[in-house]
Amino acid sequence: MKTWGAVLTAMITPFTPTGEVDYAAAGTIAKYLVANGSDGLVIAGSTGEGAVMSTEEKLELFRTVRAAVGPDIHLVGNTGSNDTRKSVEFTRAAAATGVNACMAVVPYYNKPTQEGSYRHFREIAAATDLPIILYNVPGRTASSITPETIVRLANDAENIVAVKEASGNLVQIAEIARTAPQDFMIYSGDDSLTLPILSVGGCGVISVVGHVVGKELNELVTSFLAGDRERALALHKELLPIMQEMFFIANPIPIKEAMGLLGLPAGDFRLPLVHADAKEMQRIRDIVAKYRNI
Repeated sequence: MKTWGAVLTAMITPFTPTGEVDYAAAGTIAKYLVANGSDGLVIAGSTGEGAVMSTEEKLELFRTVRAAVGPDIHLVGNTGSNDTRKSVEFTRAAAATGVNACMAVVPYYNKPTQEGSYRHFREIAAATDLPIILYNVPGRTASSITPETIVRLANDAENIVAVKEASGNLVQIAEIARTAPQDFMIYSGDDSLTLPILSVGGCGVISVVGHVVGKELNELVTSFLAGDRERALALHKELLPIMQEMFFIANPIPIKEAMGLLGLPAGDFRLPLVHADAKEMQRIRDIVAKYRNI
């Protein structure tokens, strides 16, 4: 099975108290993740608060993380938006930063038809030789992309090679696996559904909890793909509590606070996201303490 790795962690972005991107801290976090179970990183996605970052900030973050982790770690830059022209321009610029691939979300707010989504992604793919990951997350975008459109894109654009599936619809994901080209990669976009998605043809996970339990999550995926289903199931059961608790309020608030509890320079948030309150922090502390000494 083709894969870019078992766990690609959707990395948080640290901000300074005055709201600037803390690039030095980002490099520290990237190195920590790579040393603790991440085969690759997705930069400036939802977990990285990419929606409140400028194009220039994101490009500099791509360059910073590449410099921090070296040439061999698979880096995915999130370059998609709900504006096709801006997404195309950003994707072209990202190609010069050292990322290995780009990720593009189903356009949010606009609610395009399937034909509109198809043309959107075709324009992005035509702008670069880099591989493209489609990102289907209807809970955030209010739009979805169907298996038929995904397969059409995979067949029509040779550099559309993967999907991050966060629809929560296992039947849809199974249909993609059944009908897409054999080497098309399906990454779980929902930590708690990683094992079920693997069971219908997935190849790994683009993870949030990989920040805290990356090694265990990596073992879950690699065990399943190696045929050790019993070990994968045991790890799924072990990790399910943190997979659920890290989303009790909006991502990335819990996972960013969790990284701070681990002593990493997670930094501040940009509005409209804010730090967890005292009650929320205690809940985050309680779940992290089940897996790590804090």
